[in-house]
Amino acid sequence: MSSGVVDRDIDEIIAAALPWEKLFGKTVLVSGASGMIPAYAVYTLLRLNDTHDAGIRVLGLVRNPEKARGILADIVDRRDFQLVPGDVLQPPQVDERVDLVIHGASPARPNLHATKPVDTIRANVQGAFNLLDLCVKSGNAGFVLMSSAEVYGQHPEDGNLVAEGSYGSVDILNPRACYTEGKRAAETIAVSYHAQYGTPITIARFGHVFGPGMALDDGRVQADFTADVIAGRNITLNSDGSARRTYTYLGDAIAGMFTALLTGDNTAYNVSDRDGFISIRDLATAFTRARPQKGLEVRFRSDVDVSQYNPVKGQGLDDTKLRALGWAPHVGLTAGLDRTVAWHEERGSL
Repeated sequence: MSSGVVDRDIDEIIAAALPWEKLFGKTVLVSGASGMIPAYAVYTLLRLNDTHDAGIRVLGLVRNPEKARGILADIVDRRDFQLVPGDVLQPPQVDERVDLVIHGASPARPNLHATKPVDTIRANVQGAFNLLDLCVKSGNAGFVLMSSAEVYGQHPEDGNLVAEGSYGSVDILNPRACYTEGKRAAETIAVSYHAQYGTPITIARFGHVFGPGMALDDGRVQADFTADVIAGRNITLNSDGSARRTYTYLGDAIAGMFTALLTGDNTAYNVSDRDGFISIRDLATAFTRARPQKGLEVRFRSDVDVSQYNPVKGQGLDDTKLRALGWAPHVGLTAGLDRTVAWHEERGSL
């Protein structure tokens, strides 16, 4: 996964004025370590060792060790990193005491929510129990849950940003709620462990994150648009593109998560860049501008009616609480899109 783009991102993350020393000498388990967001957490911790002699030991829990070795090839043989095979559906086979668990393992691809709803909700619920049990077993290790904006459910799409305490409705009889309800349950499980056992917890609710490591066949629009730009295809929208969401660059998101962990007093924080609150239509245009020399255009499928386009429709995440801790996006949307495309170009992605 390492590249010039990733190295630059990680250097900028650890340059943030945070009390990184709280992590020094700790053993940290990261679940889903080869996934896009968890992998950046792994790289950040290891870079602290390289630059600060931090003495952090990182355990990367992965379901598919062979695939993980390919993704994490540049770090897999480091003495301060250990790949731990295991599915979060089972208690992790860790024989040593851990000080912190960063739980990022989750079926995030939208097509899995439709085709494997049982697997999706089970992984989120049982995974939370198993990793929190590990925290208790280790003498109340800290627990960071990589959660999702999905926990907020449905709000009126009036263009307002959603704050941490604002919850909407969820149709619990729709099997697609498996991801939403799974993440909601994982959060409640975490706060329950805090209430009963005193387990220190931090919940990071990510919005729509994009960046290096994002699979081009992921199924989300940011992946589709990246694939179009790499392939030199015009971007074709299947709707009027009016839905708005907060899109956040991966490096900024990881810096936000560590800001919440190391300096936050609240249980949950939105980790999302309000400046990236734009419509799918505008996001598509921004992607074409990332490589203007290709002359790409945004088009609409022939049966899409764009005459009623509503630029206000949608909802995003309010980042006020995170910004109050001193966090602000360092890369931002435009530069982030350029870095995302550049990472794929470095790898020769098709």
